[in-house]
Amino acid sequence: MIEDIELEVFINDVYEYYGFDFGNYSRASLKRRVNRIYQLDGLVNFYEFLSKVKYNPEYFKKVIDEITVNVTEMFRDPSFYKVVRNEILPLLATKPFIRLWHAGCSTGEEVYSMAILLKEAGLLHKSLLYATDINSQVLETAKKGIFPLRMMKEYSINYRDSGGEEDFSNYYIANYGNAKFSEELISRMVFSQHNLVSDTSFNEFDMILCRNVLIYFDNDLQKKAIQLFDESLSFFGFLALGTKETIKYSIPQNRYKQVQKEKIWRKVQ
Repeated sequence: MIEDIELEVFINDVYEYYGFDFGNYSRASLKRRVNRIYQLDGLVNFYEFLSKVKYNPEYFKKVIDEITVNVTEMFRDPSFYKVVRNEILPLLATKPFIRLWHAGCSTGEEVYSMAILLKEAGLLHKSLLYATDINSQVLETAKKGIFPLRMMKEYSINYRDSGGEEDFSNYYIANYGNAKFSEELISRMVFSQHNLVSDTSFNEFDMILCRNVLIYFDNDLQKKAIQLFDESLSFFGFLALGTKETIKYSIPQNRYKQVQKEKIWRKVQ
């Protein structure tokens, strides 16, 4: 287990050597993930770990991937997707073209969930889903659209609970223990590396989803990320966050209106 002072040395050296800033990440979350790397790699000496991080770029990349990976699933929180299906997509349908941004998309399960909703609403053909993450490894997984077949039963239940009425297995092909999702869905997705800490806005979006990412940031970085989303969101666009996240302390409340009881806000000013 690393000490708090060692964690600060790690943060400072990573910034000095690579320009990668963990300074505004939640210390408790960061410490848990660094300790996990310790256990996985069988390390016992902090300075051995730090030396590998500083002088072995491939090992540094591995450490970054381990620290920034997020747990996700398809149609997570079905009530959220039910509101998107019934309340939000009918409003987006009035637009000639729909741009969505999944920020911190991880391995892409939520991107594919949204693509399925768009297809069922007859909107996929005029939609583009931008999916970004800081972690290049998870993006490669997301691009392939291949997920463990053993997860499909759970995902199918989530899909049903979100209001889905089709046969969920129509959206993928089962092969050798994996589920490969359809090219029709993948063709409407753009995957790219993006750092919410340091990168700027790159388009205007009708809906931005960043669910269960901000919980790993401290208050200042949460505020910075939400301001980035605000700059990137079109007038009357929607911002969706995770169940434990809020815009309450980051942006004037009169500029956004919450959609029902979900963590979705519509930009009204």
